[in-house]
Amino acid sequence: MRRGEIYRVQNPGHNPAGHDPIGNDPKFYRSFVVVSRQVLIDSRFPTVVCAPILTRGHGFSTQVSIGVDEGMKHESWILCDNLVSLRKVQLTRFVGSLARLKIEELDRALKMALALE
Repeated sequence: MRRGEIYRVQNPGHNPAGHDPIGNDPKFYRSFVVVSRQVLIDSRFPTVVCAPILTRGHGFSTQVSIGVDEGMKHESWILCDNLVSLRKVQLTRFVGSLARLKIEELDRALKMALALE
């Protein structure tokens, strides 16, 4: 697993522990991009931080457009204002990955979402 990889997750709003990280997501499947630093991804820590991908975006500075080049079926948007922690074992259906320039866009959007600039 690498930072910038996209995975399709089944029942993203359901967690057996009763915690609902995505706010009752009605989708049976949802795609997410891994945004955690690589050191955490490579560690034994069981979760990683991810950003959800939706088919609608508004072009906000906290959103990144992606599409077929990244493995999606159609134009979609990474929403950096709605970060979630997902268990690594949920990330098994690989979709694609972001190119270096898209990761740079993602980094800018994350900085805006977290008010780091």
